[in-house]
Parts: sequence; structure tokens; C-alpha cells
Amino acid sequence: MSKYWNDTTRKLSPYVPGEQPKDQRYIKLNTNENPYPPSPRVLQAIEDQIGETLRLYPDPESTELRERIAGRYELTQEEVFVGNGSDEVLALAFKTFFAQERPVLFADITYSFYKVYIQFHELQAAIIPLQQDFRLDVEAYCREANGGIVIANPNAPTGIEVPLSDIEKIVQHHPDTVVLIDEAYVDFGGQSAVSLIRQYPNVLVVQTLSKSRSLAGMRVGFALGHPELIEGLNRVKNSFNSYPLDRLAQVGAAMALEDETYFLETTKKIIQTRERFTEELKRLGFEVLPSKTNFVFARREGWSGADLQRRLKERGVLVRHFAQPRIEDYLRITIGTDEEMNVMLDKLQSILQMS
Repeated sequence: MSKYWNDTTRKLSPYVPGEQPKDQRYIKLNTNENPYPPSPRVLQAIEDQIGETLRLYPDPESTELRERIAGRYELTQEEVFVGNGSDEVLALAFKTFFAQERPVLFADITYSFYKVYIQFHELQAAIIPLQQDFRLDVEAYCREANGGIVIANPNAPTGIEVPLSDIEKIVQHHPDTVVLIDEAYVDFGGQSAVSLIRQYPNVLVVQTLSKSRSLAGMRVGFALGHPELIEGLNRVKNSFNSYPLDRLAQVGAAMALEDETYFLETTKKIIQTRERFTEELKRLGFEVLPSKTNFVFARREGWSGADLQRRLKERGVLVRHFAQPRIEDYLRITIGTDEEMNVMLDKLQSILQMS
């Protein structure tokens, strides 16, 4: 540690992303990337934008993109905020809405970046354990006084969806604090909480174009909520970086949202592959949690999750393992193409047969 670091920097435990090794070619099933390319219309829109316009600053309001998002969700521009990936949007939301004197509620097994945001913004956290079956303990969220609530829905890394009725129940119990619903994976079979926004001014829904729209390399995320929530996010954003999205990101993201046909085709493929792969894993003796995401969370009795991850990597397949209580024997496996999942199954079968 450098003597020049301040106390906050020294105390941080940064988020650790899935490994991106470059020593050989792998089948990457560890970072929940979409196996299909972006819409061809996205690539054409980006190509059309390259040239003279790149010398100019982008639209600081991302007007066209916000219009496209608002139209898709039947909202107004004033109910839409955009940022550099949902991680930035989440970070700004933690800074904007959550009170330092009261704890922020989120699950013990969920997106690990939430704990980093808590440290960075010097907030308190009250961790609510998931139930034995890894479902959200709705009653516990309703009981706890708080300075804000964060729910990943569907959850990561478990893949389990929280019913919209349960989300609404929590929102109703806490009308004076913001309930943030992180919907990074909602397009793979989940039900969005966007329908609650007009009824409940404390609901903030955060989504990303990284997963279902195949734009992980472009970093575009957005928040949907009451205009007062969006105004707050803009106040914080404009005190930090008034030009969050570049020109290429804005036009590419807008076109990705416009090409609904391509979006539906690719998400349908991933869902179908997920269901087939889940059944194949069960035939191999795995327990697989019910998933509404582009990944599955699974374990095999008698096998260490870390050992299975290592053996798969040795055979050219990357999956994600979390050295965390309750889930240390599980693997999070991204859904790739049918061909990639067939290779994954073959490798798993060969590993199991060697035991």
C-alpha cells in the first residue's frame, strides 16, 4: 500500500471480475457474455458515426438514446437515466439515494459489487441471508428499517427470480426509502419491475445492454424511475462526469434497442439452450437451481466446486467459482452456443468418469 493512499482507499476490497486469461483460447463460460454478436444494424450505425463527428463531444444528455429507452418502456425521457454500464449507474445510485446513518439492505449471496459500493461510499450494510433454497426472505426485508434496499432480480449468481408481487410487497413496506431493482438479466425470462414505477415513486430499476443486447464491450446501462429520482442521479453524475456516454455508444445502444426482432431471436436461443443444458446437467447428477438468466448455478454432490473449475480450465473451458460460504461447491456456468455447451458437457462427463 502506498503512503499516498487515503484511508478509504486503504480499506477498499475491490470487486474481482471473472478471469480473462490470454495464455490460450478457451470456451469462456465465466463472465455471462452473450455468445451472439450485436445486431448487424448496431454495427452499421457505429460505422456511419465514425469519422468527422468523433472530433466533437457527444450529446451530454444522450437524448436520442433516452428517447429510445423511454419509448420501449412507455415512459418519458424524464424517467430515464443512462451511464457507462449498469455498474456506473449502480455506483451513482448508491451515492445519490442511500443514507449513511441507516443500513442498506441486500442479500448475503448476490452481486458482490454491492459490498464494494458500501465501502467506497462509507455506508452501512445489513445483510439479509437468502433462505435455505436461495430464495429471497421477503418478510425479513419488510421488517428491517433501512436507508435503502438493493435487490438483484433475477439474482446473481443463483439465477433465481423474485416474483413481482414480492418486490411490490417490499416496496409498499418502505415508502420512504429507495428500492433499487438490479435487472441485469431480466431479459432471459424474468419479469421487470418497470410496471411499478408510476405507482411507487421510490422504485428505481437498473438495466444493462451488456447481456441481452450483446454490448458488453460498449458499456451502456440505464436507470428507470420517477423524475425526481432521475434528477438526483443527474445531479450526482454532472458533478462527476457530464459526458458519460461517447458518440459510438449512444448510436450503437439506440440501434440495439430498435432492432427488437434480433433481440428476441437471440434471447430465445439462449433460453432454449439454457433449458436443454439444464436437463443434461441433471442427467449427469447435478443439482441445478431454477434460472431466469443467461447462466445456470449448479453443483455435483461429492465434488468440490473449485476442483471442478480447475479441471475444466485444464480442458479449455472457463466457468466461475465463488469461494464463499453456502455456495463454495457451486459453479456459475454462462450459457454459450449449443456447440459450446456440448463441448462443456463432454468435458464434464469425462471428468466425472475419471473419479
